[in-house]
Amino acid sequence: MPQIPQTLHELTVGQLSARSGAAVSALHFYEAKGLIGSRRTSGNQRRYSRDALRRVAFVRAAQRVGIPLATIREALAELPEERTPNRDDWARLSHVWRSELDDRIKQLGRLRDHLTDCIGCGCLSLETCVLSNPDDINGEKISGSRLMPERRADRAPANREPVESAEGCC
Repeated sequence: MPQIPQTLHELTVGQLSARSGAAVSALHFYEAKGLIGSRRTSGNQRRYSRDALRRVAFVRAAQRVGIPLATIREALAELPEERTPNRDDWARLSHVWRSELDDRIKQLGRLRDHLTDCIGCGCLSLETCVLSNPDDINGEKISGSRLMPERRADRAPANREPVESAEGCC
């Protein structure tokens, strides 16, 4: 891993990429999303302060556990400018994010457990499909597959029959 001299207070995008392990395109994306910042030189080149290294590490660690970029941006916005996230920041945020991750893990477990049932059904029936209609929340509203909603007869083109629902195919 390339070392950056302590006397160097700003990094080029290439230096930040090499040191952080993030692709240059990812760094540009992070900057566009407000996760990191840079200044422009007179030659219009990006220069990142050294704290961008820790911010990139913070972003990448949060992404690995499934935290959305918008949530990461909100967390970083709470920090003063030029301050890197530290162990206390990570502990506080990870405590907040834990319940969100637990809920996501439960949801993924349910999806995994019912995936075979849905594929076996083949029609994505609104009555039985736990993937496109968990707990039959749409069963009261419409029938048939959510992927092929019913057309109302008064909206069907004059030269076509109304589309029938897929209800009862399973």
